[in-house]
Amino acid sequence: MKVSASLLACTALGFLFSCTSSYQSLHQKAILVDTHNDVLSQVIMEGQSVEQDLTGKAHTDLARMKQGGMDVQVFAVFSDETYGPGRAFKFANQQIDTLEAIVKRNPDQLQLVYTPSQIPAAIKAKKIAALTGVEGGHMIEDNLDNLNLLYNRGVRYLTLTWNNSTSWASSAADETKGTGFNGKKGLNEFGKQVVRRMNELGMLVDLSHVGEQTFWDALATTTKPVLVSHSCAAALSPHPRNLTDDQIKAIGKNGGVIHLNFFSEFLDPGYSQRINAFMAAHSQEIKDLQAKGVNGMALKNALYQKYPQETKSIEPPISLLIDHIDHVVKLAGIDHVGLGSDYDGIGSAPLGLEDVSTYPLITKALLERGYKKKDIMKILGGNFLRVLEANAPAAVAKK
Repeated sequence: MKVSASLLACTALGFLFSCTSSYQSLHQKAILVDTHNDVLSQVIMEGQSVEQDLTGKAHTDLARMKQGGMDVQVFAVFSDETYGPGRAFKFANQQIDTLEAIVKRNPDQLQLVYTPSQIPAAIKAKKIAALTGVEGGHMIEDNLDNLNLLYNRGVRYLTLTWNNSTSWASSAADETKGTGFNGKKGLNEFGKQVVRRMNELGMLVDLSHVGEQTFWDALATTTKPVLVSHSCAAALSPHPRNLTDDQIKAIGKNGGVIHLNFFSEFLDPGYSQRINAFMAAHSQEIKDLQAKGVNGMALKNALYQKYPQETKSIEPPISLLIDHIDHVVKLAGIDHVGLGSDYDGIGSAPLGLEDVSTYPLITKALLERGYKKKDIMKILGGNFLRVLEANAPAAVAKK
């Protein structure tokens, strides 16, 4: 159940005005979509269950997703570069198996959807519409048949690369280092075949993580609007994973949508220096905790709880996420921005956005920034639904 309603005063363009309805009721009315959550990896690798309260252990569990008002969740299917041929595709299917098992155990809370037309029915039934997106083109193992099989299992986007390049596409990480695949950058002919096949299937081309040359090659190849599932604006935080202004403008012209990542390092150029200084100051204590088996989110929480005064200024404010939204809207337009939290794939998020229960605070912040209600509804989910529909084949078989 969402937080109780309350009236609030919103400041926009220097003038005070009273909202006709609360941010909570607007959030309730909107269709909330998050295009990137890594909890499936958390479940498999850490042996956790999203049916349990994972507060302090993970960003995501079913109860907190409901609390945050989630309507449509794209669950990331991920492996890193150590999953080579014979392993990556198998692990992708294992993660899809895991999601299907979770849905089967919780049919009153989750529903797998395969077409845009199935989403409204799931939401009307008060269920979270669940889709999957594969993060990393290496998971198809250079085989278009594997791409077809993943689509048939419900995968609705493929991130062309993760941090590692594939044999057919160069990543942002590798292009930044001056390398790519076999010393080359961009998409080769097979990479262009992958993009064209995705267009035919109705699978969204995801350009998060890709190198700039791959980005431009993919835009020149695709005939459909593209997705950027979890990235931010390089002009505000110059990280290789973020998009340049020219890239943002190009997404607008393509008709695609950019979903902003909540990772503090992608939002705030000063975050890394602050967190590194904090970790260095407590390095011995970190080693002692790790020796006791305390790692990941539990380790960070233990330190933050012990040193609350030191940690107050480490994470950025929510306002920085809204600044990135503003930047994309200014360059590409209101129809080309959304949310892709990267929860359970990141180590830090802005203050107040500690987990999946906190999405209503984004709605509140957007109202306070002066966004119109109809535009907030586009940001929260409408823009993604438009692009998903635009990618769907003319005749989509219902499942």
